[in-house]
Amino acid sequence: MKQATFSELRNHAKQYFDIVEAGEAVRIVRNGKPIADIVPIPQDLPSWKRRVAQPLIVDGVSVSKMILDEREAAP
Repeated sequence: MKQATFSELRNHAKQYFDIVEAGEAVRIVRNGKPIADIVPIPQDLPSWKRRVAQPLIVDGVSVSKMILDEREAAP
């Protein structure tokens, strides 16, 4: 996490907001004490695009591949 004083933020706001837009948080300090964190807003992805779970693997083969192979082999 980047850290900046309030004065630095005020004088170089574009630079710090570019950092936040790139996905990194910035902590703002005043008189040596943290007063705020500027964090990126999470991008709301559709549920089918989110990587929440790991693929299911059985005996070293992904279950998805097993299903597709069986579909191809079916008459």
